[in-house]
Amino acid sequence: MWALRLYQLISLIAGPFLLLSLAARARRGRENPARLAERRGLTRAKRPKGQLIWFHAASVGETNSILPLIADMFAANDDINILLTTGTVTSAERVAAAQNSHMPKLIHQFVPLDRRPWAERFLDHWRPDMAGWIESEIWPNMVLACAQRNIPLVMINGRLSDKSFARWQKIAPVARKLLSCFSLIMAQDQTTAKRLRALGAEAVEVFGNLKLDTPPLAADEAALSALTQAFAGRPVWLAASTHDGEEAIMLDVHKRVQTDFPDLLTIIVPRHANRGDVIAAQLARRLPDASHLARRSHQHLPRPQTQIYLADTMGELGLFYHAANIVFIGGTLVPHGGQNPIEAAALGCAILHGPHIHNFTEIFASLHHMQGALKIKDSAALSSQLYELLQEPRQQKALSQQALAFVKTQIGARRQVLEALQPYCGGGHG
Repeated sequence: MWALRLYQLISLIAGPFLLLSLAARARRGRENPARLAERRGLTRAKRPKGQLIWFHAASVGETNSILPLIADMFAANDDINILLTTGTVTSAERVAAAQNSHMPKLIHQFVPLDRRPWAERFLDHWRPDMAGWIESEIWPNMVLACAQRNIPLVMINGRLSDKSFARWQKIAPVARKLLSCFSLIMAQDQTTAKRLRALGAEAVEVFGNLKLDTPPLAADEAALSALTQAFAGRPVWLAASTHDGEEAIMLDVHKRVQTDFPDLLTIIVPRHANRGDVIAAQLARRLPDASHLARRSHQHLPRPQTQIYLADTMGELGLFYHAANIVFIGGTLVPHGGQNPIEAAALGCAILHGPHIHNFTEIFASLHHMQGALKIKDSAALSSQLYELLQEPRQQKALSQQALAFVKTQIGARRQVLEALQPYCGGGHG
């Protein structure tokens, strides 16, 4: 267990360095400067009386998957109090939107960094009756602090990628110690369940994927109308959640397909919007005219001369899934492991992806089984397949319909999770 003791020691003495890191991240827009104290377990919010359920969602994807479940819990019990922690600015904005629209009782706080004094400060203040961790972001100090306080720990929508599994195998005793703290682990697929059991987890059940049982991403109607009007009937495709190196590939694909479709518009939504300036500079160097590139972060809409529309803003992916019928899923032509295709599938998009999909192997396999996605090996194959889909709208429609059909077969996970949480939602602190 030396690895766990070493982690605890390093995280304890790293306090000053973590503070410097938080300040640097705040300057880059990666943290909310007004709420940095929350990352140290501090908060001005009071703990409400009665029962308090705490959920932790790392980022936007996990937040989107848990918010419908939280809405179900509020609908089932008016007296329940729910705290949701997240770790990113964009996820906090997503929670704020939910609070303003239909969940005013939901409490949000940025999760403290995993330093034992900060974790204990957080738990001392909130005294949760249950802690539900979404997917598999496991912070050792917080897990152990919860266990020492006899706070029931539940993992919801558990997922373990190839890379994460290999990493945990190297420190198997630590994994066994931490996983033994969970009263229930709800795995999203059989592969994850097998991996968690191999690491020493005992109370593991398969409930399906919450991300497959959530409402489709929304889009602002006015923004969607303005965007589609700007397209003016042009052929359009979307490269969603791209990673470093893929934007240049998308430009190569655009140039190839543009030979047959001169009016082609390529929309690029980078996974990390803060890379916008770098991406724009890379693309501009390879475009013959500056007017061929437009950026959404500059409040621009595509114009007739626009060839590449760089959507380097946060929280608008749903808008572009609504606007484009053909979608390439980023992170799959570079060895990242891919992004989740479910949000695109839920909106009936024709899905294309590269060979690197190990982060979502089972989801992509199920999509292929339903003939709801097409795998391409490189940029040349992507160009060829995009041309074919633009040339044959019936094939594009069939692919879209099968992607949507797959999502519909997965409905029901949220209801099962809600039922499984009921035994943990009784009683409460005064």
